[in-house]
Amino acid sequence: MSKSLTIKAFMAAAAISGAALAAQPAAALDEVSYGTNWLAQAEHGGFYQAVADGTYEKHGLKVKIIQGGPNAANRALLIAGKADFYMGGQLGDMDAVKEGIPLISVASIFQKDPQVLLAHPDAGVEKFADLAKLNTIFMAKEGFATYFEWMKKNYTGFKEDQYKPYTFNPAPFIADKKSAQQGYLTSEPYEIEKQAGWAPKAFLLADAGYAPYSTMITTTQKMVDTKPDVVQRFVDASIEGWYNYLYGDNKGANDLIKKDNPEMTDGQIAFSIAKMKEAGILISGDAETKGIGCMNDERYKKFFDAMVAIKVEPADLDFKKAYTTKFVCKGVGMNLKK
Repeated sequence: MSKSLTIKAFMAAAAISGAALAAQPAAALDEVSYGTNWLAQAEHGGFYQAVADGTYEKHGLKVKIIQGGPNAANRALLIAGKADFYMGGQLGDMDAVKEGIPLISVASIFQKDPQVLLAHPDAGVEKFADLAKLNTIFMAKEGFATYFEWMKKNYTGFKEDQYKPYTFNPAPFIADKKSAQQGYLTSEPYEIEKQAGWAPKAFLLADAGYAPYSTMITTTQKMVDTKPDVVQRFVDASIEGWYNYLYGDNKGANDLIKKDNPEMTDGQIAFSIAKMKEAGILISGDAETKGIGCMNDERYKKFFDAMVAIKVEPADLDFKKAYTTKFVCKGVGMNLKK
């Protein structure tokens, strides 16, 4: 056989082999779902980003985001096995242990919970402790039972008769200069300024010492035990999604957010992203050197001890069942921060 015929035969064989490989089906994606804790918003942006830009698919996943909201029961879906992951929080995780429910958090996307107390800009409130001088603090009953109890124990002057129920309407706060109101750093200040024409002062509870992990990736112990590779890929892809959302082109993610939640505006989204960056909601503490999502045992226990001190959690609770650090603190995605 001549040299030219040998080359032609090789090329033909290669073409046949390539066609055969192309005809093989692509590896199937693992399908998982993630239930959020509220209506779609910028505070969920990294998860939507990983859907929009193909990051989840790059990690071999097909992810469905199940939007939360006032009528949603996404934590119950996780417990029932109808969702794979849920946007939990440290208190909820510890309560699950208390209730004998085998849930476990595998990452904490927020190093700081965005919970704030808001005050009028001209009410003489310059620091967190000054909130004790106000006549009224509008809070939901969950806040009254948790962080307000912590405030009474750790600061002087806070008293129960300051409490008034918060109905998620800022009008009573706007009308009363000697009042404060609960809110999210990333949300209520924007709406109040739109309505009142002035920006409230915001005091982040996390910076005052009330510092639970927040916006967590919570799953079941069974998922961690039987599909650790899926868990790791979901955690890694979500972290990459968050870096890309904060520092890359996030238009696709924001379009998905507005599709799920048509009431969301570009102005609110931009405000939320700016505040998350400014306050170190995602990138502060361990996340600065070990990446978004990082948790450590010392900090987890510190918040547990604080909740024991105000009798929110029992001292004998095996809180270490509520979380694991083996999927985080690996520096994933840090190269994406521009």
